[in-house]
Amino acid sequence: MIGALLNALGILFGGLYGLAARPPVAARPQAFFKSWLGALTVFFGLRLMFESVHGTLPACLKQLLLGGCAVVLGNWLGRLLRLQTWSNRAGRHAAALLAAAQKQPPGLPATGFYAATLLFCLEPLGFLGAAADGLQSYFYLLLLKGVMDGLAMLEFVKIFRWPVALTALPVFVVFNGLTQMVHLGAKPWLVAHGLDGQVGIAAGLITCAVSLVIFEVRRVELANYLPALVVAPLLALGWK
Repeated sequence: MIGALLNALGILFGGLYGLAARPPVAARPQAFFKSWLGALTVFFGLRLMFESVHGTLPACLKQLLLGGCAVVLGNWLGRLLRLQTWSNRAGRHAAALLAAAQKQPPGLPATGFYAATLLFCLEPLGFLGAAADGLQSYFYLLLLKGVMDGLAMLEFVKIFRWPVALTALPVFVVFNGLTQMVHLGAKPWLVAHGLDGQVGIAAGLITCAVSLVIFEVRRVELANYLPALVVAPLLALGWK
């Protein structure tokens, strides 16, 4: 379970590169990285789904159907809990701090640390990655998040200077803690009932939806889908 560590290292490397590179990254390399990140997000989401299904063809189709239903029900529950509303509110607050610092650089390091921590610790991909890493040692989602956070850190360090890269520490603590909770708390029960694969399928489906945001195809309220990680095993248990 090294996903949280890879996420933290991505932030640190992004901060170091941002401090070393004086000119900003050109638009063409940015578009290239964006395309590859979107493609890899789809690939790793589908791979997680593939590794989570098992059994005969009818059994696999049933598992995928339950995973899809769990995502739909999870989205409904997320809307009821207003998860995306709370996430958007935190994101707007962090964006306002960033915009204020851009007008009068350099910004206060403490402000940058707070804004970056808020943004990086509330990304839905982090929760998906912690669940996948804790259940199946599938660290690729947190690795992708580390790359995304590292690219964002390129701008943060230019505005708030090097201390903002220390955001890697709370990010590691949060997602390593979540991964350990899943591994030690939820995994034994899920594996005993054969339900761990359903969580992986739901996480894979939501990860594929992340690519829609990266490619700017459409706005997806990703935070609202997170309850699907809980709904998926419960739905499968009730189906038995």
